[in-house]
Amino acid sequence: MRITWVQPEDLLPHELTASRDEGRDVARLAERWTAAGGDPTPPVSGASPTPASPALRALAAELLDAADALPAVAAADEPDDLDALRAGWPATWSLPTDVTHDRLHGAWLGRAAGCLLGKPVEKIPREGIREILTATGRWPLRDWFTAEGLPADVAGRWPWNRRSAPTSLAENIDGMPEDDDLNYALLALRVLETHGRGFTSADVAQAWLDWLPAGRVFTAERVAYRNLLLGLAPPWSARRHNPFREWIGAQIRTDVYGWVNPGRPDRAAELAFRDATVSHVRGGVHGAIWAAALAAAAPVASTVDEVLDAAEAVLPPRSRFATTVRDARALGGGTDDWERVVDELYARHGHLHWVHVRNNAALVAAALAYGRGDLERSITAVVSGGWDTDSTGATVGAVTGALTGASGLPTRWIDPLRNRLASSIAGFDGIGFDELAARTHALAQPGSGS
Repeated sequence: MRITWVQPEDLLPHELTASRDEGRDVARLAERWTAAGGDPTPPVSGASPTPASPALRALAAELLDAADALPAVAAADEPDDLDALRAGWPATWSLPTDVTHDRLHGAWLGRAAGCLLGKPVEKIPREGIREILTATGRWPLRDWFTAEGLPADVAGRWPWNRRSAPTSLAENIDGMPEDDDLNYALLALRVLETHGRGFTSADVAQAWLDWLPAGRVFTAERVAYRNLLLGLAPPWSARRHNPFREWIGAQIRTDVYGWVNPGRPDRAAELAFRDATVSHVRGGVHGAIWAAALAAAAPVASTVDEVLDAAEAVLPPRSRFATTVRDARALGGGTDDWERVVDELYARHGHLHWVHVRNNAALVAAALAYGRGDLERSITAVVSGGWDTDSTGATVGAVTGALTGASGLPTRWIDPLRNRLASSIAGFDGIGFDELAARTHALAQPGSGS
């Protein structure tokens, strides 16, 4: 068995890439690695094709320690401490704060529908998604994926996500199958119900250890989980041997913090910050507070532009993340030619790993602007764009579902969910989205969970 996302020889090439992205000089570390026979190319999935020799593995661990010890590059435009982030937030917000059960129900349903649409093609590149859809007569994407009528040669070139396809293709859907994009939302709900709004990063970390199976975490979360078991408390759990610290993981965990703070993106962002710093830094944290702010605005806003405005307001304005989502929003909102938008996003961000935070956030922002609040137009756009399809589909679906409300969502996207969510988190398996909405609505009431 090959344990993924934690082996030193797999982490080091990713660390070299992450450090360069942050502006740190790792040339000498890279030279030592390649001189010893190490592969400098980061593995696309969680592990290299073959395990390293004991000597090479030991060198990788040594070089990871050396990378951790490198001085941080001064980045006044990229703060990830709470006081510095708060300093740039508006003093007042113009959004309503009264939220209905229907809008929160729509958020949960939209998150599930968008996630489910993207599940079978997670890890399949954009060109593979298009070939599959063309071969099955479904391009442009406007419905669930199907294996019916898919030629064997196309299926061989672009194999489905084997964990997801049995339960996420059109012919197989029977309720919402388990997915980490929903597991983390459930866990956030449990943290709030257990500890209230005053929860700490340590409470989040303990909830992971108590309730989240280790085999259900990946990339930065798996590294942080390992670090917690080694005795490293947050925020240090995010910082040791963690080349995934600016990937998408924290961004997929924070919707519930927005839903329980309707109309208050600042309060949502603060809760998201506490969660995110268990496993992420800088851009990874920015993605988490942005997603929480989207979720705070969507159930009470009237337009998707109001939602995007509110989310941008919690970001450090000159950060790479803020620049990325602003530019992507402008691209998506300025045309009806979605393929041209995605072409430009790939030209700008295609060098990043398929689960990095910036490229995926760009796709989310562009799809929201392009979709103009319509769930189907938005989730089909973002999923057809590739990269982390189930996660981006979930975020876009949650925003547009909340804008619309459950009662206004198209039944062909909602009925297959059967009001049933599978989960490995104890106490949630088989739960209905109506119950989740009711529990979230209770926490969203003034004075609740204080």
